[in-house]
Amino acid sequence: MTDRTQLLQAFDALLQPERFRDYGPNGLQVEGAATVRKIVSGVTASRALIEAAIAAQADTIFVHHGLFWRGQGGCVTGWMKQRLTLLLSHDINLFAYHLPLDGHPTLGNNAQLGLRLGLATQSHFGEQDLGFLGERIDGACFETAEVLALHLKKILDRPVTLIDTSQRAIKTIAWCSGGGQGHFEAAIAAGADAFITGEISEPQAHYAREMGVAYLACGHHASERYGAPAVAAHVAAQLGLAHEFIDIDNPA
Repeated sequence: MTDRTQLLQAFDALLQPERFRDYGPNGLQVEGAATVRKIVSGVTASRALIEAAIAAQADTIFVHHGLFWRGQGGCVTGWMKQRLTLLLSHDINLFAYHLPLDGHPTLGNNAQLGLRLGLATQSHFGEQDLGFLGERIDGACFETAEVLALHLKKILDRPVTLIDTSQRAIKTIAWCSGGGQGHFEAAIAAGADAFITGEISEPQAHYAREMGVAYLACGHHASERYGAPAVAAHVAAQLGLAHEFIDIDNPA
């Protein structure tokens, strides 16, 4: 076991939230038990995850998507009341790290996504260096973007939206998990043959067709399932805590 303050210090030391301009608070979002024994990690602080953590007898939850975001109204009603009631009544700590969890060079969402896809990171691009750029670990090319899309579908177990007009081999690959579609132009400028992210918005289809760079959207949740358990497991092992990852499925 450890105390809540020591756990917060360990997360902050690893993820360095002060380095990022973010859309909400990183760190301890809801204060629970002072003594910590078990962490449940997940992608989003949904009611389903909180209920699963309660059933798992956890005193701490660690997520990528927390409860509080810039621009919220600030009222504790509806879903916010339901989630906070569960956390407070069961004395559960909620830790949330957004962009710091995306950007960690080895344990973050992008690093862990690349690892599972067999990609070696060579450089970073885009705002706050959140985009990752690299090639296959074995140095080979994907014969086409369709072959890369099939690889993504197999690894992530999700359908993939592919926009590709070039039909050329794919060697240099850029990726940015979740809602990273805004990094596509920077990926093109960085010399990518293909760009992998979670979502696609209307403009990216046109950019892909006009610039000859393949665009692959594989699901926001599906692309961000790996950072939270990697970080939570690392810190739990460091502090002698129990850890369990609970994946609340989301088709988005």
